[in-house]
Amino acid sequence: MLLKRITLSVCALFVLNANAQSFTNFTTADGLASDNVLCVDVDVSDNLWFGTQQGVSKFDGTTWTTYNVTSDPTIADNNIQAIFIDSNGDTWIGTDFGISMFDGTNWISYTSADGLGNEQIKCIGQDATSKMWFGTSNGVSTLDGATWTNYGTADGIPFGGVNSITLHTNGEVWLGTGLSGVRVFDGTTFNPIQVTEGLISNKIRAIGIASNGKKYVGTTDGITVLSAADEFSKNFTRVFTLPAPDTLNPIEDIKIDGNGLVWAGIYFDYLVTEGGVSVYNGHQWIQFDVNDGLAGPVVRSLAIDSNNDVWVATSTGVSKMSDTEFLSIESQKEEVSFNIYPNPTSDYITIQFQDANMQNTIDIYDATMKLIKSVSINSQSEITIPVSELTSGIYFANINGQVKRFIVM
Repeated sequence: MLLKRITLSVCALFVLNANAQSFTNFTTADGLASDNVLCVDVDVSDNLWFGTQQGVSKFDGTTWTTYNVTSDPTIADNNIQAIFIDSNGDTWIGTDFGISMFDGTNWISYTSADGLGNEQIKCIGQDATSKMWFGTSNGVSTLDGATWTNYGTADGIPFGGVNSITLHTNGEVWLGTGLSGVRVFDGTTFNPIQVTEGLISNKIRAIGIASNGKKYVGTTDGITVLSAADEFSKNFTRVFTLPAPDTLNPIEDIKIDGNGLVWAGIYFDYLVTEGGVSVYNGHQWIQFDVNDGLAGPVVRSLAIDSNNDVWVATSTGVSKMSDTEFLSIESQKEEVSFNIYPNPTSDYITIQFQDANMQNTIDIYDATMKLIKSVSINSQSEITIPVSELTSGIYFANINGQVKRFIVM
């Protein structure tokens, strides 16, 4: 059985309310243009826009609308690599053959003939002046009204392309490069942040910037956290726990919700069927995968709507994760460290403690946060609890305010 453990760095008290996270999945059977979804974004009206291998799908919560080269011949290509909703509400898509923009009525496309530096688009963003930014396979291009500007190696953008574009509230544009770390554009210069400054890897996949100024830099080897002053804070190499000896954590995307939770999409391409979503509340990572209801393990992109629902684009459809607020922290309590195994299980769980002198109680909740049972620890280093009487599903063990998830098969 797959051993899944959540490692606690410090302790926390979770909000345990009447709801737990739920999964709603969508595929072509529901109206999605293709189950192979490469990117996702959400507009101010909470319409979801998905870039797939067969065009763009818009979902307003009830109705699906598809845009592709058949219905709209001006679209650059059906294989959508990047999607972004700008401040005007216009939808931009990036393909291997250029860019297309939808203003709600018409599609307009741009290629190298119009001034685009490279037609292989990897990511799209917008800065504080409403200038559009396009990360390409060999640099970055900007569009300011009708004016194109292209940046490459001579300007400080290293070889390897730009994989992510994130706007800082101070106006800086943070670029994640494919091979040479981060480049921070201050309006004049592309300033580097690399492994020499503490990054766990120079191969950047995504960057999330929290409201407190912390940066979460997703790489092929995990996540590096930078402070508000851009100084190294810590590395997370086990965002998503795998059985030994597999430990690499290639990050596909990072988003931060309105409650301050940091969401990371992870996919282990070398393991083919391993991947999922992990969430960090400032104290610990909790992971979710197909066993919890996720549409598939090949996670490509994340988006968060105004309800703090998390939308996950995978190669086998889309998942909507709802009712995630119970994962946020209410207050902090004394540190407790424990592990649960086997997980998943069908007959019992064993809980191991670092502190053998603990006098706490283990509270077990079901997926609706209903208290199922309480067990006294009584200064034991480990305790085995029968769970064979429980129905199959997701459960949570709470010890002194710290929560870990386990699955009963």
